[in-house]
Amino acid sequence: MNNIAGTKSSLTWAVHISVAVLVIAWLLPTVGLFVSSFRTADQIATSGWWKALFSQEQTLSLRAAPAEEQVQVGNLYVIEGQIFESEARPEIQTWGISSRAVDAFIPGDSAELRGGGIFTLDVDGTYRIENTEPFDVSRGQRVFITAEVPPEFTLNNYYTVVFDPNNIEGMSKAFINTLTVTIPATIIPILIAAFAAYALAWMEFPGRALLIAAVVGLLVVPLQLALIPLLKFHNDIGIGKGYIGVWLAHTGFGMPMAIYLLRNYMVGLPRDIIENARVDGATEFQIFIKIILPLSFPALASFAIFQFLWTWNDLLVSLVFLIDSTGETTVMTKQIVEILGTRGGNWEILATAAFVSIIVPLIVFFAMQKYLVRGMLAGSVK
Repeated sequence: MNNIAGTKSSLTWAVHISVAVLVIAWLLPTVGLFVSSFRTADQIATSGWWKALFSQEQTLSLRAAPAEEQVQVGNLYVIEGQIFESEARPEIQTWGISSRAVDAFIPGDSAELRGGGIFTLDVDGTYRIENTEPFDVSRGQRVFITAEVPPEFTLNNYYTVVFDPNNIEGMSKAFINTLTVTIPATIIPILIAAFAAYALAWMEFPGRALLIAAVVGLLVVPLQLALIPLLKFHNDIGIGKGYIGVWLAHTGFGMPMAIYLLRNYMVGLPRDIIENARVDGATEFQIFIKIILPLSFPALASFAIFQFLWTWNDLLVSLVFLIDSTGETTVMTKQIVEILGTRGGNWEILATAAFVSIIVPLIVFFAMQKYLVRGMLAGSVK
């Protein structure tokens, strides 16, 4: 009875579980990246993003005030202050004056300093250093504190990445450059492939079958195989170091997939509509503009999603065809690689930069994903 049309399969639950697992596996890295982009460096270093909403035990390295702030009180030289620079003052659990023994003392204890003097630290971060001789160390005493730190989120990461022009992490220019590469590299192949797909689907001419076979064959040509010859050709004609070269490269690499996808969709359109338009005197161009393009919007949107995502996330083609030592044409993927190479320890900056780079693809995908399945199934059902 399970094979009768209209009845539910006994394996429906397995399908639902599989879909749920795939969705969770896809969402978890994105959610983790989003949460990490708002966390501080200390919290990222001490706990995973899934613990971002809970207080965490952290060991902080802080410094007391320098020797210039000492005052003489009777026969003693005293330095007093608050060990925490910010208003957020967690409750201190243990502390120490050596990295080898960060939990040697508890709040209220006093420690003898190597250079002479007594260091006393209270639970709220108030400290007192006193000595019978003047302090001659210019830098303040380093103190290691273990405390229960509450959750902390900040927008400084985004300011540093996007808006701060004095830092290498500034990606505002790279963001504009990526849009400059991606938008034309998505529109140009769609325009050309739509005309070609209509001709291969509805126009009779010698060699059409060979052209269709050639398009299918080009789908399996590796991108890396054509990079060097294409770059040499671009350099010979003078477009190898600018936007025109990278636009044409993305257009050429995306054209076979675009023609194949759109042609399969257009073949499945009702023939009667096109024949009636021809009987009414419509030209091929009028049929293409007024009938074929509106009906083919799901396939156009489907390819636009793939081409946009591939071009936006591309690094190889940009590195080859956007040769610029000044950084004027640096795209976001290359900028993130530079951040990783120069500031590899600043995970909060890397997480923010990576999330900024995927915001636009996420918006495009969710805005147009309803057309994705319809476009991918083009030509599969008659």
